[in-house]
Amino acid sequence: MKPDTIGARVRYWRMRRGGMTQAVLAGLAGISQSYISQVESGRKTIDRRSTLVAIAAALQITVADLLGQGTEPGDPARDSAAQSVPAIWSALIEIEEGERRPPSRSGDELTADIARSDRLRMSCNYPAMARMLPDLLVDAAAVGGQVLAQVAYQASTCLRHLGFRHLALSAARVAVLAAEDIEDRAWIGASRFAFAQSLPIESAPLAARSADRSLAELQADAGDQRMRQMLGQLHLSAALTSTVSGRMDVARDHLTEATREAASLGDPPDGAGFNGCGFGPTNVGLWEMSIAAEQGESGKVIELSRKVRPQVLVATNRQQSYWLDLGRALADGGRRDAAAVAAFVQAERAAPVPFTLNPLARDAVVALAQRARRRAIPDDLRVLASRMGITLAV
Repeated sequence: MKPDTIGARVRYWRMRRGGMTQAVLAGLAGISQSYISQVESGRKTIDRRSTLVAIAAALQITVADLLGQGTEPGDPARDSAAQSVPAIWSALIEIEEGERRPPSRSGDELTADIARSDRLRMSCNYPAMARMLPDLLVDAAAVGGQVLAQVAYQASTCLRHLGFRHLALSAARVAVLAAEDIEDRAWIGASRFAFAQSLPIESAPLAARSADRSLAELQADAGDQRMRQMLGQLHLSAALTSTVSGRMDVARDHLTEATREAASLGDPPDGAGFNGCGFGPTNVGLWEMSIAAEQGESGKVIELSRKVRPQVLVATNRQQSYWLDLGRALADGGRRDAAAVAAFVQAERAAPVPFTLNPLARDAVVALAQRARRRAIPDDLRVLASRMGITLAV
């Protein structure tokens, strides 16, 4: 049977490694055997990116292998989007090779379609977005400059959330080169943020260094409001990746800078800001929650959640991030499972596609169901699992 949870994949790869014991895996990964046992049985989830990296390294696989990202069929949203991925890949190769075709639509039509693609991005409708991207990339390449930078950024975001990080990285590189070609500093900042976000989890130290280099280079243009928003986003990216890398002193410095910049700018009046990044105090609070989750500080995540109002931001993935981090924090320890289920329901409502595709969200729902079997699985948890394609025992 196909392993469809992280715990099942851990066991699958452990057995593929000559029947490696749980004790050996735990020793190589620097965690306890009891933790490995609970993860494999589905009673516990892996809550920290650094732990995913450690386990994957011990098993000699990638984190993507451990998460099953971009490789396992069966989810309707991923399968629908995956049909467009070869054509997106072909368009990116064509652009990187310097080939340019005459555009198939007028300038006004191209502008309207880019705006439509961006609305799909903000609502996390990645399957519909993926269907637009092959032709949109080719036509944007014919124009070049900011148009290509924006569409390639959209492609990078879409591909990353669908689990195709290698292609997301290619799209981010296209965006960087297009922005650098016209020396648009704000778009350079945005595209380098996309690049850092697209790197695999194992490359967290590289992602942090990449953000540091971009900050050093772009700081001189901090007077421009668009640029200030992107500098803030780069600080947040560096804070999280530094946390994953175990460099908490560096992470705190970046978070302090992002907080200072956000306090000065405030939340964007339209809830979106430049390129929909939503930088401001609310977004900083959301990243703080993610950083606290990475540190295993569930209590701090819950405390921070009381001060954050994610609904002020347009991007539904930011609202989903809030509810997902809160739900996982509430589920930690098993004493607030009902509240955790309610948070996951809110996360799924905010952004159904990325929530369903998120392996950590799926594992959290399975773990809640495993614990609930001692009593009875609540109806709302059963319905949520069903919408995610998870079959629970009757």
